[in-house]
Amino acid sequence: MNHTPSNIKLHSKSRVLEVAFDDETFMLPCEYLRVHSPSAEVKGHGPGQEVLQEGKELVNIVALEPVGNYAVKLIYSDSHNSGLYSWDYLYELGSERKEKWQNYLKRLSDKGTLRTAQETDYHLT
Repeated sequence: MNHTPSNIKLHSKSRVLEVAFDDETFMLPCEYLRVHSPSAEVKGHGPGQEVLQEGKELVNIVALEPVGNYAVKLIYSDSHNSGLYSWDYLYELGSERKEKWQNYLKRLSDKGTLRTAQETDYHLT
C-alpha cells in the first residue's frame, strides 16, 4: 500500500510524534519509534538478527529530516540517527502499535529486563 502522511508534528514535551494520514492519525511515542527503528543496528541484516533495544524510555526525537517524497529520518536524543522511516512503515507502526508494543514488552520480560514506567505509557497501551 502507498500511504503518504498529510502532516507530521513532533510533540517534544510529551515525546510523541503525531503522524496524520488521510484515513487516520497516529500518536507514536518516541520510545516506541526508537525501539522499532528500521535501521540495521536494530533490525539486523536478516531474520533473527534483531537487537533488542533497552533503556529507551526517556528518548526523544531531536530532529526530523525529510527524505525525498517517501520517508523521514528521525534523529534521537541518544544519538541514534540511522534508518529511514518510510511512509508505509510509519503507517504500519501506527496501525499495529498495540501488537508491536506488547511483543516488545514480552521480549524485554523474556530477557529479564525491567522497564521503568513513564507517564507516556498510556500512549502505548
